[in-house]
Amino acid sequence: MIIPEVINNYNVYDSKAKKLIGISGEVELPSLEAITDTIEAAGILGEVEDPVTGQFSSMKIKIPFSNLYTDQFNLMDTTNPPQLTLRGSMQVMNSATGGTDYVPVKIVTRGKSTTSSMGKLSKGKKGEPEIEMEVLYLKVMINNKITLELDKLNFKYVLNGKDMLAKIRSQC
Repeated sequence: MIIPEVINNYNVYDSKAKKLIGISGEVELPSLEAITDTIEAAGILGEVEDPVTGQFSSMKIKIPFSNLYTDQFNLMDTTNPPQLTLRGSMQVMNSATGGTDYVPVKIVTRGKSTTSSMGKLSKGKKGEPEIEMEVLYLKVMINNKITLELDKLNFKYVLNGKDMLAKIRSQC
């Protein structure tokens, strides 16, 4: 069995495969919060909050920079939403041998900038500006396998290779 340990290192690239400059050490990935409805009916003890398959609340990704730099401003263009690719190497341990290995992790996201913090100016210190983007598309690959693909604008939601919306699409 493989035990995930840490992200050993990662880089962030734009849609032209250009490595973004000045990104600080930590990108806050989006949370997937299912849209739910409360079910209350005869035969049910109380209430059940039931997720609606494929429907998610607003999702945000936060990209912090060390200081103001042109790449930050390129991400602000809402007329041409940027696609970002985060490529990392996850360090894993083999539970049978205790040996260390590395597994590729790739996260692709596309979205529109909703907040752009300019950070601060402080002599001899980082400015810490940040871009927050509304996620329209998200794909997560671990060890070269798609574990999640969500495309909010094109009715696509895939988990571990299973098309979660296939039956719904066939009925609409």
